[in-house]
Amino acid sequence: MNDVAIAADLAATTSSVLSAKEQEELIRTNMPLVGHLVRDMLSRIPNHIHRDDLTSAGLHALVTAARGFDPERGVPFNRFAGTRIRGALLDELRSLDWATRSVRSKARTTDTTRQQLITTLGRTPTPEELAQALGTTTDDLQRTDTDVQRATVLSLQGFTTSSADDMVTERAPGPEEMLLRREQIGYLHHAIDSLPERLQTVVTEYFLRERPMADIAADLGVTESRVSQLRAEALSLLKDGLNTHLNPDMAPVPDNPESIVARRRATYYNNIATNTSMRSRLAMTNAQGHTRTLATTAA
Repeated sequence: MNDVAIAADLAATTSSVLSAKEQEELIRTNMPLVGHLVRDMLSRIPNHIHRDDLTSAGLHALVTAARGFDPERGVPFNRFAGTRIRGALLDELRSLDWATRSVRSKARTTDTTRQQLITTLGRTPTPEELAQALGTTTDDLQRTDTDVQRATVLSLQGFTTSSADDMVTERAPGPEEMLLRREQIGYLHHAIDSLPERLQTVVTEYFLRERPMADIAADLGVTESRVSQLRAEALSLLKDGLNTHLNPDMAPVPDNPESIVARRRATYYNNIATNTSMRSRLAMTNAQGHTRTLATTAA
């Protein structure tokens, strides 16, 4: 499929200040702008959002900009088109955003209930116990759990509980803001690395490598229900571990600090601190805040 030809055909169907040939030339010349803005946005959003979805929205916005561009206004086309492309990408993100208020409400309710059961039982509750406490069925819990957990990871990766507009901003961060962002990303990676082996495997395979839960269950020799349970436990640890170091006011206060669960969690929080330093946290990203590959980090 020739994107330039499609864009030119679309541009030619609507009257404009510019001729069809001039529109086609603008589109052809500025297509790299779409690629640049898409790459920039992809570096700051979760991996499950596909490049093709954003690129398609960006190209459509480029065509629309070419149709409506008037050189007499004195605004350079790349600036004129860039604003519209960014807006179209944000609109696309909004349409893909599953983290609605209801999902976030379910996340809070599920997490609160799970923590209460952990305190009461002294262990992570089974899906059946959690479903019973929530007044739902295990089937309903499993259907909603993926949305809840993915919404949690969106928050962890973007370090925000707000909308796509807040997660992807047009302004470039200042030096201090960039440094804080890089340190947050570093803490997240170290927190994942400090998880117990099985929990680390589930987080890495499910969220970072986007493997199906059934495949992960087969690798670990457990059921999908058990993987879902491990995933929930890992995310709870990650959230509390990050809050302990980045936002102490939101850090959990155990009812019984001497309980086995509380001691295990305290050990995990301490491991994050032991395994990280300012240098190692910043080494996870480059100067633009983009996560380095493992090979680059190791080098």
